[in-house]
Amino acid sequence: MSRVIVVGGGAAGMMAAISAAEQGHQVLLLEQNEKTGKKLFITGKGRCNVTNACDKDKLFEAVVSNPKFLYSAFNGFDNRQLMTMLEEVGCPLKIERGERVFPVSDHSSDILAAFQRMLRKKRVEVSLHTKVQGLLTESFSIRGVRLADGTEERADAVILATGGYSYPSTGSTGDGHRMAEEAGHTVKNCVPALVSLTVSEDWCKQLQGLSLKNIALTMLDGKKKRYEGFGEMLFTHFGVSGPLILSASSFYGRCKNKEAVLLELDLKPALSEEQLDKRILRDFEDNQNRQFKNSLNGLYPSKLVTVMTELSGIAPEKKVHEITREERKGLVELTKHFPLHVTGTGDWTEAVITQGGIVVKEVNPSTMESKLVKGLYFAGEILDVDALTGGFNLQIAWSTGYLAGRSIR
Repeated sequence: MSRVIVVGGGAAGMMAAISAAEQGHQVLLLEQNEKTGKKLFITGKGRCNVTNACDKDKLFEAVVSNPKFLYSAFNGFDNRQLMTMLEEVGCPLKIERGERVFPVSDHSSDILAAFQRMLRKKRVEVSLHTKVQGLLTESFSIRGVRLADGTEERADAVILATGGYSYPSTGSTGDGHRMAEEAGHTVKNCVPALVSLTVSEDWCKQLQGLSLKNIALTMLDGKKKRYEGFGEMLFTHFGVSGPLILSASSFYGRCKNKEAVLLELDLKPALSEEQLDKRILRDFEDNQNRQFKNSLNGLYPSKLVTVMTELSGIAPEKKVHEITREERKGLVELTKHFPLHVTGTGDWTEAVITQGGIVVKEVNPSTMESKLVKGLYFAGEILDVDALTGGFNLQIAWSTGYLAGRSIR
């Protein structure tokens, strides 16, 4: 039996501790906060989108960074196994739109309670208010950890599951990356992901609070398409947010020329340009004696009408029956390719996850063990793996945590 220390009591850390204990190891879980799962508690607006119930192919498709690295992790412990595990310990689940999985109660506290029951059952020792300062290594092998008060805790294996930088108020301050670098690992530049985007257009402020559903979005990096998606978005005082934008933001970090990144919104994706032109023509015929600015309420939300009028280049007071075919075609083009120029992202306080982290080439994908330091393992957001919104990032945490714990001999 080995002594295993898990650093970090979030999703990946709790799962790693349970998995290691199932192998018969003596496990100590160290958490700097007053409770385990602090970030988990606030995910999904307090409801906890614990995983996604899609098939395995879609699970891999949802991973943005290094999906191949997760092959063993997902195959060793997938979304179905997680759902079974939670339900067997008394936490019933439900599946919602987009195959997102939540506790039936809509309370993240039920997920936390289920994991706390499992930690107790597996006799994992949990030490709260315990901050780890560094790793103890000797001859490229792990020997334990050094706590902030100078105490040394010896161990045969250490699992680092300290998260990234998102939601720093929960204790995610990059300590794990620093410790990994001190042990010889490379950390790829970390940026906020699943986060709002800021745009240069001033008129965005006029649209603050406007939510658009069932729209299509394309992110262009110069001429290269970086992301295409469909769903819901929200205008804010500084730019855009909402599920569709959060997913797009994960690809913004990969754009080569960030100054030239353009979002194109298709406000009417169910209609081809020809069909939309016919629709506008019908609306114009019904409003032919009105001014242009008063003819668009059937086509766009009222908050959007003023902006569409301004951007169309058609004089607001122009009578509808005087609008030329070319002007109408321009309105079609604007509706199908509504432009937003991205200037950056929101900060760490609102980012759902971290993109970047420990370079996965330095980690064994079959075990999550460091290739540089024997007995050192990694799990969760600390690694350079991330996925789209919808429960996929938590599944990465569960799967990598389970594999790390199970792999210790």
